[in-house]
Amino acid sequence: MGIENILSLIGGLALFLYGMHQMGYGLEMAAGDRMQAILEKLTSNRFIGILVGAGITALIQSSSATTVMVIGFVNSGLMKLDKAVWVIMGANIGTTITGQLIALDISAIAPIFAIVGTIMIAFMKNKRVNSIGEIIGGLGILFIGMGMMSSAMTPLQNEPQFINMMATFSNPLLGILAGAVFTAVIQSSSASIGILQSMAAAGIIPLQSAVFVLFGQNIGTCITSLLASLSANRNAKRATLVHFLFNVIGTVIFVSLCMILPFTDWVAQFTGSNIMAQIANVHTIFNITTTILLLPFGKWLADVTYKIIPLKDDEREDIMELTLLSDQRFGSALVAMTSLKKELIQMLVLTKKSLKLTYDVFIDGKKLNREKIDRNEEIIDRINFDINKFMADATSLNMQEGESAKCNAMLKLSVDIERIGDHIVNLAEYAYMLNMKEISFDESIIKELDKLYENLNTVQNILLEEDVFEKQELFEQIAQFEEQADVDTANFRANQIERLKKKTTDPKAGIIYSEMLTDLERISDYLMNVAEGCNAMHLSLKENNL
Repeated sequence: MGIENILSLIGGLALFLYGMHQMGYGLEMAAGDRMQAILEKLTSNRFIGILVGAGITALIQSSSATTVMVIGFVNSGLMKLDKAVWVIMGANIGTTITGQLIALDISAIAPIFAIVGTIMIAFMKNKRVNSIGEIIGGLGILFIGMGMMSSAMTPLQNEPQFINMMATFSNPLLGILAGAVFTAVIQSSSASIGILQSMAAAGIIPLQSAVFVLFGQNIGTCITSLLASLSANRNAKRATLVHFLFNVIGTVIFVSLCMILPFTDWVAQFTGSNIMAQIANVHTIFNITTTILLLPFGKWLADVTYKIIPLKDDEREDIMELTLLSDQRFGSALVAMTSLKKELIQMLVLTKKSLKLTYDVFIDGKKLNREKIDRNEEIIDRINFDINKFMADATSLNMQEGESAKCNAMLKLSVDIERIGDHIVNLAEYAYMLNMKEISFDESIIKELDKLYENLNTVQNILLEEDVFEKQELFEQIAQFEEQADVDTANFRANQIERLKKKTTDPKAGIIYSEMLTDLERISDYLMNVAEGCNAMHLSLKENNL
């Protein structure tokens, strides 16, 4: 095998991987936010979840990309672990489409796909048409690369040393190890299986040995999702473990089947003499059969991951880590926006809890839990800092214009929510002063505070319990509450002046109350800012048909 063949092999592999990347990128640009809706609505049922995973993977030609996307969704809270199991199973089925397409040998017409895709990208102004062009062009480039690899490996059939090395793969352990390592190195089971098919077609490796390499390739593809989960939370790591267990269990079953029964002979018999099709069919049978066998045990798989990665006492599945996937990963932009949204909601939850803790002191006379309020404020500040850093890193992602604007708007929301937390800390300081100096409010002040709190609490509930990121009419409700808060604050200031004039209230309490009114008014203003930001995002996305 000369240097030209080696360069051709490397170049073909590069084109194959680039084609897959372009297909994934084109699909993400074409799908946009709709991918989130698909996953939220269609993964509640295990069978539909499997179909969704298979369908997405068949389109982007990469189970690794789908699994990494699912890990990102689990990490960001978009998807629960027990739902992710089905999508991961489906992804393993969907990835077999690549092998089937390669077996059809459409490399002869691959340049047509590449040309059509290039025309759609270069000469069409419609962004959605450009995205479809990315998908079509990527498919063409993928098969051009496949053709180059096949041609480059043909001389190897006359290399005795290489043929002898291939013969050792008849040992199941060696075959599995070779397949796993090679796939882990290039991080694409589709590419490694395509190379295996080309080697088999060139007469370098027989089906009886190729199947063990194939099983190892299914295990090796888990390396990509493992790397993606290293910086994710523990629940996302469990999703990675589900993927690994699925392929290991399937490998154990099918290696046993090959050792006991003439499984490869059966496949060759009903497939015909095309060894590329034989390998593709083994791959399809492997993943479909493993999925069927494990279908009743999906919950068991999830439970096993909790045994291996135990749930810590301080672990909360609803508190997510901001994890930014590489811009080479399908679904990265969607994961970024989902992560931001979850963190904003968490910030709002913490401000709501802290506000309640301070009001318990003013209205019910409870002891101030300053430690809890300070802890909540520390978390709010940390999340705000993480979001700022996150957005700096997210500039590398391939986002549509509307998606980028949405992320920037979310960044502004985090600043507004952080300022709400600052004013609540001020309220906590006033509560501390009341406790320390044994000052109490009279009944009229308590009634006024109660009314202001109910107003703020209602707005917080709307922001948390309703999807304000999508529903414009909720903005009008919040605007009415904010207007009422302004009217009430003005009236209560006037009432306080009258009470001080008539000396019907403690002057020290009156000073504290006047300061509190300023902070409460600011909190109401910032909640309104949050509502306005959500409303602006909704209108922008609607205008851009996103």
